[in-house]
Amino acid sequence: MQNLIKELIEKTTISVSKISVDEDKPTSLHSNANKTTWFSVEVSQPHFFWDRGGEALFAVNHLARRIIEAKTPKETEKSNNPKDTLAQEGLGILIDINGFQKKHIENIHAIAYMMAERARYFKSNIEIDPMPAFERRIVHEFLSDVADLKTESQGEGLSRRVVIKYIGAI
Repeated sequence: MQNLIKELIEKTTISVSKISVDEDKPTSLHSNANKTTWFSVEVSQPHFFWDRGGEALFAVNHLARRIIEAKTPKETEKSNNPKDTLAQEGLGILIDINGFQKKHIENIHAIAYMMAERARYFKSNIEIDPMPAFERRIVHEFLSDVADLKTESQGEGLSRRVVIKYIGAI
């Protein structure tokens, strides 16, 4: 897997200086059902991946997942290895270049926490600005264990957003 990621990144003409693996990096992607393997990649020119909000980094992640899915046994041929199941579902791996993903997820956590506190204070529903599915998933998982709040995605397309609903003490 590391060789695949290194080869994929180096095809962009950026050289990889180091790749390390962390099976259970602490993030919002913490649920036991969805273990995420983080690949921390160090490159000399990370700005190529970070420009435009990390668009190239998200593309590399997408390509890596699709390649892994293509190489993973299909549903009927699937092994009993849970890592194969995660790869089959397109989940299970996350490539982080020079810490960009980690910072990005920490920022989403901060927004989710602030909006959750606002929902509690006002005892009402709070809408977060529209965000991509990956970011909405982070918010949902970050707030999944909170007893007095519930999250839902509403809207369609680019205007899809998370709504944090205050449901009171249980």
